[in-house]
Amino acid sequence: MSQKVVVGMSGGVDSSVAAYLLKEQGYDVIGVTMQIWQDEAAFHQAENGGCCGISAVEDARRVAQKLDIPYYVMNFKSEFNKYVIDYFVKEYLCGHTPNPCIACNRYVKWEALLKRALEIGADYIATGHYARIDMLSNGRYAIANSMTAAKDQTYALYNLTQEQLARTLLPVGAYTKEEIRAMAERVGLPVANKPDSQEICFVPDDDYAGFIEREVAEHNRKPDAGIRLRLPGPGNFVTKDGEVLGRHKGITHYTVGQRRGLELAMGRRVFVTAIRPETDEVVVGENEDIFTTEVVCDRVNFMAVPDLEEPRRVLAKIRYNHPGEYCRIQKQSGGRVQCSFEQPVRAATPGQAIVFYEEGHVLGGGTIL
Repeated sequence: MSQKVVVGMSGGVDSSVAAYLLKEQGYDVIGVTMQIWQDEAAFHQAENGGCCGISAVEDARRVAQKLDIPYYVMNFKSEFNKYVIDYFVKEYLCGHTPNPCIACNRYVKWEALLKRALEIGADYIATGHYARIDMLSNGRYAIANSMTAAKDQTYALYNLTQEQLARTLLPVGAYTKEEIRAMAERVGLPVANKPDSQEICFVPDDDYAGFIEREVAEHNRKPDAGIRLRLPGPGNFVTKDGEVLGRHKGITHYTVGQRRGLELAMGRRVFVTAIRPETDEVVVGENEDIFTTEVVCDRVNFMAVPDLEEPRRVLAKIRYNHPGEYCRIQKQSGGRVQCSFEQPVRAATPGQAIVFYEEGHVLGGGTIL
């Protein structure tokens, strides 16, 4: 009897080819699109919209018909609201810049989908991420770099657990994007030339601040809201020494390293160097002020090893498209990790992930403080 795998199908070419490859390998494949934030009556994404618009369902269903596999739409809105949207809003209110895709991967696309898949008798879940999973000599599973650096998505998967990795298949990680598109075209998948989604799916207009304002207002209107959220209002742009330079629109409009949109008549380029939510201040300074060799992270997940028993030299990425720099990592009290870089890194942003690599595998990672 063939093993059963639930493939998370976003309607894009990568997850569609993942389903095709697994069927070719002899798995009993079930296609699932996760309804995570939108209301069924309010699908409004464009034809080539993100991973959860109306086009995702329509395209995934057409692919499933072409592959002759069962297909379902499953509702994960409550998990998505709790672990992604609520987290996204609260992080911005704290002056941080969150990465909602990492939270979605960990708690929705893996934890919630895997639970549902096991309940219906599946052995595995699978996605179209460009990454691989290896079992190391110490018996642990670890995410490994994909075959193509241009589409490597290991950074966004550092937070997965051993249990999740043991039940996960990532067939696309063995191919380049060009090979995946060519394969889709060769077998006649209707999404072979569909463009990749770029924006955060639940903020399609990229207006994060406007989205946060609406979410805060909606939360505070609920009779069972509990603690009311405070939306930061306008405040001061200041230097690191506290000199007031002007007024800003509210801290949710800014992130460390930002240069555009500050609307400060300084006569030179200035950058956001820090955000102080306790005083609603946005600190600005020179480009050199956003370089550092010391980064501390918490909420650490170790993957290739059970824990960090002694300092070690690793390659670390501080954002998705960061090429990485070597640093020495060492445990601190409270589960934090101190990262001392050999070369300064630019705009290590609180709320973003720092991911550690060793010999082509994800050693672990955490959230920058």
